[in-house]
Amino acid sequence: MKKKYQNKYRIASTRLSHWDYGANALYFVTICCKNRYCFFGDISNGKMILSDIGKMADKFWLEIPRHFPFVVLHNHVIMPDHVHGIIEIAKSNDGIGGTQNFASLRPTDTPPSTQNKFGPQSKNLASIVRGFKIGVTKNARQIDSAFAWQPRFHDHIIRNHKSYQRISNYIADNPKNWKGA
Repeated sequence: MKKKYQNKYRIASTRLSHWDYGANALYFVTICCKNRYCFFGDISNGKMILSDIGKMADKFWLEIPRHFPFVVLHNHVIMPDHVHGIIEIAKSNDGIGGTQNFASLRPTDTPPSTQNKFGPQSKNLASIVRGFKIGVTKNARQIDSAFAWQPRFHDHIIRNHKSYQRISNYIADNPKNWKGA
């Protein structure tokens, strides 16, 4: 297949090729609605007013640790057309919650390679986001059959406390800085 299409129709991964996204770390994620449609509500006077679908997205976000006990949620916000949040993967030796982990991306900290170049496809950031998106989609479509997510999501590995504070403040201030879609 590579030869036939000469790799023209493959979308390059935005993920770090050497990073194990199931590793203990803090991740800043942004998940957008398809075509940036404002399914989640509106901003009024710098405050987010959640629609029924927005309330559902908020509820399901807060329930992530029930489905993934090794996840610690930090700051998040539901915006009219997207969700921002900080997800901490904090697996201890028993596989359940640990302590705050800032990622170090030095080559010596590179995890050993796995059979799948993207690592195991459960208990990682992609499986967490996938579970959240599925839960919201199934329920949101009962309210609005047009509800859809943009494929993929954006992520940033948080490397230190200064970055964590900047991102956390960005999330908190997002509604008052909203310029509209």
